Amino acid sequence: MPFYQIVAADSRAPRDGKFLEVVGHYQPTAKPHAVTIKKDRVSYWMQTGAQPTDTVRSLIRSTGLLHELRLRKLGRSEEDIIAEMEKWQQNQADRRVKRIAVKTRRRQAKKAAEASGSEA
Repeated sequence: MPFYQIVAADSRAPRDGKFLEVVGHYQPTAKPHAVTIKKDRVSYWMQTGAQPTDTVRSLIRSTGLLHELRLRKLGRSEEDIIAEMEKWQQNQADRRVKRIAVKTRRRQAKKAAEASGSEA
């Protein structure tokens, strides 16, 4: 079972070598995949100059932390950030529902095509 740690590491350290801190975990085989991130620690490291890898950036983006950090950097008030994050979460939920509907339609179309192809 694959299970990955999200860590803050010094750029001079070897790839699988010493790291500074574990800031989260990622389990890709869970349905839906499980991502746990210590938001305060990730924001601390990113504010001190840490550069996430492409994969970690996409995981941080999927939790909404990247959007929240951008709003804080723009100087938005706490109330604005909370309202914006609720709107973002609702948008993500809507996108998830649409993706599931599209996948369901594709599966049904594929089954119908296979059924009509086997009859001919």
